[in-house]
Amino acid sequence: MTAKTTAPLTKDDFEALSTFRYQLRKFLRFSEEAAQANGVTPQQYLLLLHVKGSPGRNWATVGELAERLQSQQHSVVALISRCEKLLLVERRPSEVDRRQVNIHLLPAGESCLATLASLHHDELNTLTDTFLIPNVNFTR
Repeated sequence: MTAKTTAPLTKDDFEALSTFRYQLRKFLRFSEEAAQANGVTPQQYLLLLHVKGSPGRNWATVGELAERLQSQQHSVVALISRCEKLLLVERRPSEVDRRQVNIHLLPAGESCLATLASLHHDELNTLTDTFLIPNVNFTR
Protein backbone atom coordinates (compact mmCIF):
# COMPACT_ATOMS: atom_id res chain seq x y z
CA MET A 1 0.00 0.00 0.00
CA THR A 2 1.42 3.37 -0.93
CA ALA A 3 0.81 6.62 0.88
CA LYS A 4 -0.59 9.67 -0.87
CA THR A 5 1.60 12.72 -1.07
CA THR A 6 0.05 14.99 1.55
CA ALA A 7 1.10 17.33 4.28
CA PRO A 8 3.16 15.66 7.02
CA LEU A 9 1.21 14.34 9.98
CA THR A 10 1.20 16.47 13.09
CA LYS A 11 1.85 15.40 16.67
CA ASP A 12 -1.93 15.56 17.23
CA ASP A 13 -2.43 13.19 14.29
CA PHE A 14 -0.02 10.67 15.80
CA GLU A 15 -1.65 10.98 19.21
CA ALA A 16 -5.11 10.42 17.68
CA LEU A 17 -3.91 7.39 15.72
CA SER A 18 -2.23 5.98 18.82
CA THR A 19 -5.37 6.49 20.92
CA PHE A 20 -7.54 4.90 18.26
CA ARG A 21 -5.27 1.83 17.95
CA TYR A 22 -5.08 1.51 21.74
CA GLN A 23 -8.85 1.63 22.15
CA LEU A 24 -9.35 -0.74 19.22
CA ARG A 25 -6.92 -3.24 20.77
CA LYS A 26 -8.66 -2.93 24.14
CA PHE A 27 -11.97 -3.72 22.47
CA LEU A 28 -10.49 -6.68 20.60
CA ARG A 29 -8.99 -8.03 23.82
CA PHE A 30 -12.37 -7.64 25.52
CA SER A 31 -13.92 -9.54 22.61
CA GLU A 32 -11.38 -12.36 22.81
CA GLU A 33 -11.89 -12.77 26.56
CA ALA A 34 -15.69 -12.60 26.32
CA ALA A 35 -15.78 -15.27 23.62
CA GLN A 36 -13.52 -17.61 25.58
CA ALA A 37 -15.53 -17.06 28.77
CA ASN A 38 -18.62 -18.16 26.83
CA GLY A 39 -17.07 -21.36 25.50
CA VAL A 40 -16.11 -20.35 21.97
CA THR A 41 -13.02 -18.99 20.29
CA PRO A 42 -12.91 -15.41 19.04
CA GLN A 43 -13.01 -16.71 15.43
CA GLN A 44 -16.06 -18.85 16.19
CA TYR A 45 -17.83 -15.80 17.62
CA LEU A 46 -16.97 -13.78 14.51
CA LEU A 47 -18.26 -16.55 12.26
CA LEU A 48 -21.59 -16.58 14.12
CA LEU A 49 -21.77 -12.78 13.96
CA HIS A 50 -21.12 -12.68 10.23
CA VAL A 51 -23.68 -15.41 9.52
CA LYS A 52 -26.36 -13.51 11.44
CA GLY A 53 -25.15 -10.15 10.14
CA SER A 54 -25.38 -11.06 6.46
CA PRO A 55 -27.24 -8.23 4.74
CA GLY A 56 -30.85 -9.12 3.99
CA ARG A 57 -30.76 -12.71 5.26
CA ASN A 58 -29.82 -14.94 8.20
CA TRP A 59 -27.31 -17.17 6.41
CA ALA A 60 -24.03 -16.75 4.57
CA THR A 61 -21.97 -18.56 1.97
CA VAL A 62 -18.50 -19.85 2.70
CA GLY A 63 -17.05 -17.28 0.30
CA GLU A 64 -18.85 -14.42 2.02
CA LEU A 65 -17.61 -15.60 5.39
CA ALA A 66 -14.05 -15.86 4.08
CA GLU A 67 -14.27 -12.25 2.90
CA ARG A 68 -15.79 -10.99 6.15
CA LEU A 69 -13.21 -12.87 8.24
CA GLN A 70 -10.40 -11.85 5.86
CA SER A 71 -9.31 -15.48 5.78
CA GLN A 72 -8.65 -18.18 3.23
CA GLN A 73 -11.68 -20.20 2.17
CA HIS A 74 -10.16 -23.52 3.31
CA SER A 75 -9.54 -22.03 6.79
CA VAL A 76 -13.16 -20.93 6.99
CA VAL A 77 -14.34 -24.41 5.97
CA ALA A 78 -12.31 -25.85 8.89
CA LEU A 79 -13.78 -23.22 11.23
CA ILE A 80 -17.30 -24.09 10.07
CA SER A 81 -16.58 -27.77 10.73
CA ARG A 82 -15.51 -26.97 14.29
CA CYS A 83 -18.67 -24.90 14.80
CA GLU A 84 -20.77 -27.76 13.40
CA LYS A 85 -19.27 -30.14 15.98
CA LEU A 86 -20.39 -27.70 18.70
CA LEU A 87 -23.88 -27.62 17.11
CA LEU A 88 -23.61 -23.87 16.53
CA VAL A 89 -24.14 -23.93 12.75
CA GLU A 90 -25.15 -26.24 9.96
CA ARG A 91 -24.42 -26.41 6.25
CA ARG A 92 -27.35 -26.48 3.85
CA PRO A 93 -27.23 -26.77 0.06
CA SER A 94 -28.34 -23.61 -1.70
CA GLU A 95 -31.87 -23.73 -3.06
CA VAL A 96 -30.69 -21.71 -6.07
CA ASP A 97 -27.34 -23.35 -6.87
CA ARG A 98 -26.76 -26.86 -5.49
CA ARG A 99 -22.99 -26.37 -5.84
CA GLN A 100 -23.14 -23.62 -3.23
CA VAL A 101 -23.37 -24.27 0.51
CA ASN A 102 -25.13 -21.88 2.87
CA ILE A 103 -24.24 -21.66 6.54
CA HIS A 104 -27.12 -21.28 9.01
CA LEU A 105 -27.12 -20.74 12.76
CA LEU A 106 -28.59 -23.46 14.96
CA PRO A 107 -30.39 -22.63 18.25
CA ALA A 108 -27.17 -23.01 20.29
CA GLY A 109 -25.40 -20.66 17.89
CA GLU A 110 -28.24 -18.13 18.12
CA SER A 111 -28.10 -18.27 21.93
CA CYS A 112 -24.32 -17.96 22.10
CA LEU A 113 -24.35 -15.09 19.63
CA ALA A 114 -27.14 -13.24 21.47
CA THR A 115 -25.18 -13.36 24.72
CA LEU A 116 -21.89 -12.27 23.17
CA ALA A 117 -23.39 -9.61 20.91
CA SER A 118 -25.13 -8.03 23.89
CA LEU A 119 -21.83 -7.89 25.79
CA HIS A 120 -20.09 -6.39 22.76
CA HIS A 121 -22.85 -3.84 22.25
CA ASP A 122 -22.52 -2.69 25.86
CA GLU A 123 -18.73 -2.48 25.55
CA LEU A 124 -18.96 -0.47 22.33
CA ASN A 125 -21.26 2.00 24.05
CA THR A 126 -18.45 2.73 26.53
CA LEU A 127 -16.12 3.57 23.63
CA THR A 128 -18.28 5.91 21.57
CA ASP A 129 -16.26 8.98 22.57
CA THR A 130 -13.03 7.23 21.62
CA PHE A 131 -14.10 6.75 18.03
CA LEU A 132 -15.19 10.37 17.69
CA ILE A 133 -11.74 11.85 18.03
CA PRO A 134 -11.86 15.66 17.86
CA ASN A 135 -9.58 17.71 15.62
CA VAL A 136 -8.65 14.81 13.37
CA ASN A 137 -9.12 14.80 9.63
CA PHE A 138 -8.81 11.21 8.37
CA THR A 139 -9.66 12.28 4.81
CA ARG A 140 -6.34 13.96 4.03
